[in-house]
Amino acid sequence: MENLGRVTPATALVLDALLSADTVWGLQIVKDVGKKPGTVYPILDRLEVAGWIQGEWDSTQDRKGPRRRYYRLLAEARPLAQVYVNTHRAKVRTTAAKPSPATLEGKWQGA
Repeated sequence: MENLGRVTPATALVLDALLSADTVWGLQIVKDVGKKPGTVYPILDRLEVAGWIQGEWDSTQDRKGPRRRYYRLLAEARPLAQVYVNTHRAKVRTTAAKPSPATLEGKWQGA
């Protein structure tokens, strides 16, 4: 398992989706994270190359439509993935708690 280096917010969202299920197919991850396939699939590819996840094609012939590729977060990657997700959530909470410049502007005008 390789170090991911910089983990983007989109990567943290993908890791969160992978943590929430044993296996999940790619388009479901796209829907869960609310990002475009052109963002999610390169992340999945990078995670697979780095040895964090394992992907395999659906072998079911009964289902109509294109084949699905299912992804599974490997057990040894789960603890570090959880750290990345928690760090991302903390950053989002901190950013959301900071007042915007527009909010502060109104307070300074009355002083």
